Amino acid sequence: METDASASAPLLQTCLQAAHPEQPGQPARRPLAIQDFDIGCPLGKGKFGSVYLARLKESRFIVALKVLFKSQIEKEGVEHQLRREVEIQAHLHHPNILRLYNYFHDTRRVYLILEYAPRGELYKELLRSHTLDEKRTATIMEELADALAYCHAKKVIHRDIKPENLLLGFRGEVKIADFGWSVHTPSLRRKTMCGTLDYLPPEMIEGRTYDEKVDLWCIGVLCYELLVGSPPFESASHSETYRRILKVDVRFPPAMPVGAQDLISRLLRFQPGERLPLSQILVHPWVKAHSRRVLPPCAQAAP
Repeated sequence: METDASASAPLLQTCLQAAHPEQPGQPARRPLAIQDFDIGCPLGKGKFGSVYLARLKESRFIVALKVLFKSQIEKEGVEHQLRREVEIQAHLHHPNILRLYNYFHDTRRVYLILEYAPRGELYKELLRSHTLDEKRTATIMEELADALAYCHAKKVIHRDIKPENLLLGFRGEVKIADFGWSVHTPSLRRKTMCGTLDYLPPEMIEGRTYDEKVDLWCIGVLCYELLVGSPPFESASHSETYRRILKVDVRFPPAMPVGAQDLISRLLRFQPGERLPLSQILVHPWVKAHSRRVLPPCAQAAP
């Protein structure tokens, strides 16, 4: 259903004001404007706009500037989703979560000032190499388990972990980048169906109430895809994919390392309560044996 743009403009304005990430009690500063940035090459394109490499003129600080068109946001009626994304991501400070530093807007556009991840999307790396080796995959699993444990402690469920939503920092470290489907819920219980078909957990497909354990399912699917090159339930039709997910029909190739099989099979459980907790992923023998996680220096001082 399309939203009338003239009616939604005040709604978008209200959402943006309510989502402001700056801490209360900070001194008022002049609002940022596009003129404060040198704009470089495009980094990516999405449904509502594009992302550009940019540099703050005053400090020469390099960022990624996400430019969203208000008309598109209003047309799709996703003002509240944008507000939620800004609110959530602005308050998450973790070395494996992409920082949202601030935002500003003008009459036509919303600008999100994001951390620049110089090595691009994990999805593109996977396309180039088709599969990742044990060290790379185990490192990513440790990074994601740590980042998601941080999110869950703050009552945030991501709900859409997949290669397209993971960026790579200077040292190749993973950064969870897209919080468009994330939700902050004090009870950690939801019923909305969202995410990506190949990564949907059984409880979402069946319309059951779910909690943060949907993220455990997603990283199990991701681990399989990184090692094999395709998701475990990928099929010729949507209905067949759904059927295989509900039966947890996982077929491991003969070359799949036994330790990785063990980890994946402990995460891809029909009953959410039976899935391996994030804390146990961090100490899983296969992860401990192969992970080469390196924390960036700034992580030591992160709030």
